[in-house]
Amino acid sequence: MMQMLCAGGMPVLTDRMRQADVSNPHGYFELEAVKNTRQNAAWLDAASAHAVKMIYRLLYDLPMDRMYRVLFMRRELRQVVASQQAMLGKTKASEMENQRLEAIFQKEIAAVDAWLQGRNNFSVLHVPYAMLISNPAPIAEQIKTFLSFPLNVAAMCAAVDPALLRQK
Repeated sequence: MMQMLCAGGMPVLTDRMRQADVSNPHGYFELEAVKNTRQNAAWLDAASAHAVKMIYRLLYDLPMDRMYRVLFMRRELRQVVASQQAMLGKTKASEMENQRLEAIFQKEIAAVDAWLQGRNNFSVLHVPYAMLISNPAPIAEQIKTFLSFPLNVAAMCAAVDPALLRQK
C-alpha cells in the first residue's frame, strides 16, 4: 500500500531506517517514531497530508484530537501468519501454533474494528489485499476518492508487484 501511495504521488512519512531485504525488496516505508506514539506523538505534526504506515494495534495510541483516514489492509490471516513466520526465519511452524496466532489476530482485529466504529475522528476504508493484488485499478480509484487526494491511479497500479505474494 505504501508503495502504491508513494507511486501515486502522495507524500509518505518514513525514516528509511528499516532497509529493503529479501522479505520486502522494495522497502518497508516505516517510521520508527510510530512505535512510541503513546509516549511521544510529536511526529504527527509532520504527518498531515502524508501516508504513514502503522500496525492496527498502534491505532489505539493516536491522540483523539485529530482526524484520521485509515486504509485498513485486510489479508487472509493464514497468509499473514505464514508471512510473519517466514520473515522470522521459521521455516516449519506447527499447524497448532499457526492456528493459535490466527485466532489471536482475529480477536485483536475484531476488537480494533469495534473500537474504530465508535470513533468519529477515524474514517476507515477496508482494503481487500487479494483483490488489490489481482485487480488494483478499482481499489486504487476507491482509495483516491476516500483520501480526497489527486493520486495517479495508473502509477499506483504499476507499483503493485504480484510476485511479492509468496504466502498463499
